[in-house]
This record gives sequence, structure tokens and C-alpha cells, in this order.
Amino acid sequence: MSAQEVSPLDRQGLLRRRTVLKGGSLALLLSGQQIAFGASIVAVRVWPANDYTRVTIESDGRLQSRQLVVGNPPRLAVDIEGIDLNPALRELVGKIRPDDPYINGLRVGQFAPEVVRIVFDLKQSVLPQVFSLAPVAAYKHRLVLDLYPEQPVDPMEALIAERMRDAPASAPAPAYAQPKPSAADPLGDLMAQQAGRPGPAAPPTPVAPSLPPTVAIAPPRPAAPPSVSPAPPPVAATSTRTDRIIIVALDPGHGGEDPGAIGPNGTREKDIVLQVAHRLRDRINSANVGGNPMRAFLTRDADFFVPLHVRVQKARRVQADLFVSIHADAFTNPDANGASVFALSQRGASSSAARWLANKENDADKVGGINIRAEDLHVQRALFDMSTTAQINDSLKLGTAMLGEIRNVGKLHKPQVEQAGFAVLKAPDIPSVLVETAFISNPGEEAKLRSASYQENLADALMRGIQRYFAQNPPLARSRQL
Repeated sequence: MSAQEVSPLDRQGLLRRRTVLKGGSLALLLSGQQIAFGASIVAVRVWPANDYTRVTIESDGRLQSRQLVVGNPPRLAVDIEGIDLNPALRELVGKIRPDDPYINGLRVGQFAPEVVRIVFDLKQSVLPQVFSLAPVAAYKHRLVLDLYPEQPVDPMEALIAERMRDAPASAPAPAYAQPKPSAADPLGDLMAQQAGRPGPAAPPTPVAPSLPPTVAIAPPRPAAPPSVSPAPPPVAATSTRTDRIIIVALDPGHGGEDPGAIGPNGTREKDIVLQVAHRLRDRINSANVGGNPMRAFLTRDADFFVPLHVRVQKARRVQADLFVSIHADAFTNPDANGASVFALSQRGASSSAARWLANKENDADKVGGINIRAEDLHVQRALFDMSTTAQINDSLKLGTAMLGEIRNVGKLHKPQVEQAGFAVLKAPDIPSVLVETAFISNPGEEAKLRSASYQENLADALMRGIQRYFAQNPPLARSRQL
């Protein structure tokens, strides 16, 4: 029977069967995605930073969303399904700070039954990533909106701009801006160009975002996959004295969605370690090694979350000479006390406590929240599997030098450098240590960590440890290839 010969009753039956089939398929789809219609919003948070701005919407059920990017002026519309507008969502409007690099303001309203629309008025075009996180630690379900710039921040360019901003306008050209032929210095060349002096090096190529952007629904805006900048090939040393800036990467642990350990009086680890890092940065920026200036580079300089592999990637991108991750320990026993220094281990942890701590620190990505994708995991594994024996040996020397100085300002938890598989210490070409400044879970040490005088003394000790390491292990002259 042809289509023209189908009777009206048969046609109605076909339509009913098609409707049932479609409905069944939709029901299966929704069941698989576990969309929580009627979910309640329990909290909203905004974390602005130069690297990216994160918006987090926490609910008691998993949320489904769609996003639409509109240009000229740039805007981002996000539709959240299965919810109704409530006071918690309305609070988003007041959480946007005037100095947010990406969000100028936002509007939120009930777009349709059980659909809330949030419209972000943007200061620049962004590559949004929107993803969900399952409940972990103190958090329930989270819908995360990460707004990355189309032109991502290059850590090397940021370091150069900071150095040029701090340099006196009338100061003569520094020696490291005019490298010898045997130790070419693209960093110095770039600084010379920025200051109006000739320099042979080309500007650095911007680094791709550390996480792949989500493709907008309409109009489509496909984004290139992330790329990890490979480490430059080693350059044979021509001297034991350098003709360049000595860069120390400081890594304040945790940040943003991840508060780290919390003391009995509510002190957050992420706040304390950032304060210590700022104090140590000031000391590094005013020091030198063998007549060559030092410069600190912070993996985060404000309260925002940085994934573990991105911390390593940033340090390698600026070709740091050292990597120092700063933390404040916590343990189930409030009597535990003292500072510790850790280096990487390829053959298991040096103690059960070191293994426990490494596992806890390596879970930071789960709490802080990363967009898990197969290619991301592949990149992380490739980066984290390149640690070398030479790097570990140098890290042990650095840790020993630091412990020798820290013991002068406070008690040590262990008198020797411990080792474990800390993911953040796996830069294959940078001596790296993790410093647990004290036990924030100990009420007495929590009070010390909050003290400006203790932070100052601790920063002094860490600085002396860095200088002591370089005195015994002069940094080799090498090219800073971008």
C-alpha cells in the first residue's frame, strides 16, 4: 500500500506509535543523564582571575545546561534546565566584582517553566567550558562555568611585563638584557624590545588554554584542542655563572573551590600559603644569584583554582630554575606538629605518612574541579611520567637546604626530606619540593600560621634555603627558548 493509500485511521495509528517511540527514546535519554528536575540551588560562587573566571552553581541534584555565545557586544547565555529561579540564583548578580577581567555584569530570570536563563555581559570574547562535577568533600552537585579568554594569558609574557613594570624608568639596561653569544637569552631580548631597545628574539607564541573549551551551541564556535608546550631541549652549559634571570616558581597550594585543610578556628590553608608565597616573592624579587637578578613566578597570585598538571605546565613554560609548592599540613591527630619538606619518589613513599599526604594532595583536582576528558588525562599522564633521577637528586639537595634553615624558625616534623608520589612535583627538568609549613590542624600551629611575624620568619628561612642551594649548586647558563 502506498503512502497515498493509507487510511486516516491507519495514519493516526502510525503517528501514535511514532510519538510513543520518540517519548520512550527521550525517557531513556533523560534517565541516562539523570537530570534532576526540581533540583534546588544551594550556593553560587564566582572566582575571578586573570587566567580565567569560574562561576559555580551548587545544587542538590545534577543540573543540565545549554549555552549560547553571542558577539558584538560579547555575551554568553546559559540555560539551566530542571530548576526554578530562587534567591540563591539571584545572588549571582551581586557577586560580580567590578575588576572581574571577563564579566561586566549578568542577568538571571525564569526563561521558561523549569528553565532559568543566565546572561553574562562580557568584557571580552571568551571560550566557555561548562561541565558538571559529582559530589565530593563538602560539595554537592556542581555546575561549573569556566570563562577563558580567546587570547590566553602567556605566563612568560606576564613575567616580562611584571619585571618591566617594576624596573625604574631611568635605570640602565640590565646585563641580562644583553646576553653573551654563548648564552642566548630570549627573555632578556623580549624585555629589551619592550623597553624600546633592539633585540633579536621574536615575541613568544601564546599558549593554548590549559583545558579544552566547550563548543557553543549556536552559532558554533569550535575551539582548537589544548596543547602542552614541550620542554625545550637541554642546552650545554658554557659557564657556571648565568647571564640571565634566575626564576623560582612558587606554587601556593589549593585555591578557589579547593580551600585545602581548615584549622580548628576556621583558618583556610589556601589563604595562609598565598600570604607566605607573596612574602617569599618579595624577597626573591629583590635578591640575586652570583650577580644575576632573581624573579619569582606564582602559579596563582589570587584566590582561584589551578589544576595540578597546569601548575607544572606553567613552571615549565617560564623555564623555572626551581619549583617550590607551599602547603600547610593537616592530620587526624591535632597534636601533630612541625614543618616538613618533600621531594618526588619514583619507588614508593618514604613513610606511610608521606604516602597518605601525597594521596590527599593529589586529590586536590577532585575538590577544585577539573573538566575530565580523555585527551586531558592522556596529556596529564604524559607530563607526569617524565620525572628523572637527576631531577629527584637535585630536589633532595634543595629540600635539605630548606630544612636546614626552617629548623631555625620552628620545629621540624621529620629531620630529613621525605619522598612520595606528589603529582605537582613531576616536572622532569626542574628541581621541585613541597613544603608543609606547619600543621594547620594543630591549634597552636594554626595560630602561628596566622601570625605575620611567623610568616615573615618562614619566608626568610625559605629564602635562605634557596640561596644556600644555589651557593652549592650554581645554576647553569642556558638558553631560555620560548
